[in-house]
Amino acid sequence: MNYIVFDLEWNQSPGGKSKENPKLPFEIIEIGAVRLNENFEQTGTFQEVIRPLVYHHLHFRMKEVVPVSEDELMKARTFSRVARDFLEWCGDDFAFVTWGNLDVLELQRNLDYYRIPYSFGKPLLYFDLQKLYSIRYSDGKKRLALEDAAGELGIPKTIPFHRALDDALYTAQIMEMMDFDAVKQYVSVDYYKLPENREEEIYLDFPTYSKYVSRIFPDKNTAISDKNVSSLGCPKCKMPVWKKIRWFSTGNSGVYLGLVKCPRHGFIKGKIRLKKLPDERIFVVKTTKITDQETADEIRKKRADLQEKRRQIRRRKKS
Repeated sequence: MNYIVFDLEWNQSPGGKSKENPKLPFEIIEIGAVRLNENFEQTGTFQEVIRPLVYHHLHFRMKEVVPVSEDELMKARTFSRVARDFLEWCGDDFAFVTWGNLDVLELQRNLDYYRIPYSFGKPLLYFDLQKLYSIRYSDGKKRLALEDAAGELGIPKTIPFHRALDDALYTAQIMEMMDFDAVKQYVSVDYYKLPENREEEIYLDFPTYSKYVSRIFPDKNTAISDKNVSSLGCPKCKMPVWKKIRWFSTGNSGVYLGLVKCPRHGFIKGKIRLKKLPDERIFVVKTTKITDQETADEIRKKRADLQEKRRQIRRRKKS
């Protein structure tokens, strides 16, 4: 299997949100990629600028960041031609590697907009090296910019950043230098093409937590009441658990917490994130993780604080 380390540069409506094409908010204007074999050796590169057909002028932020001129873009080939060549160059047996979680999504959205057939598998699993770098060298939550990570590893900055191939080359170097095998089990799942039914729902088990991605629900209440969404068990042994704190809304938009206790592995923290689609429908990403007494106490306190806040609001309304 090969690794396709790729980076995209994209443009957006120079006239702002009101003049945006809702089917293509971000239009790809450059693809850069590095192909690595299983030994992380480079076996090829791909780079091409793309002529925009939706947003003909660059957004002012793109002019500040990406060193490509509108004249260069107008002389380039269109996305349909470039994308077909890119997919052929990728081959049949590969996994995508990106710095961050947006490039895979925008690639698919652009492919669909131009009706270019592709088959990336469902669910589409890929490696978000930005996340893996954080798991390997930090707390798993902090996200470094590509340039900062390259600096931490002492990679010479001999080429500029913010061109697609250059950023892909830096990402590939980081992948070669870090202990990728130690963190590759933390694969990422893309949410662009979601499960269409209960049978397609996604369950992923990692060394330190489990993840569930639901099918699409018509609204929040239907999602929360679904048994697959509301269940909370031990991600390690799947044994029956003691219910400690039922799911409660944290006050943050669409985030719920829950707590149970496994007789074998201790406290289990659950987190539900309700994610809204453009048409207002809902899907759920749920994570379950073995945790400690301190975190369990924090969850208890958070629920108690929220309950007291709601009581005070009710009292004020009555008075």
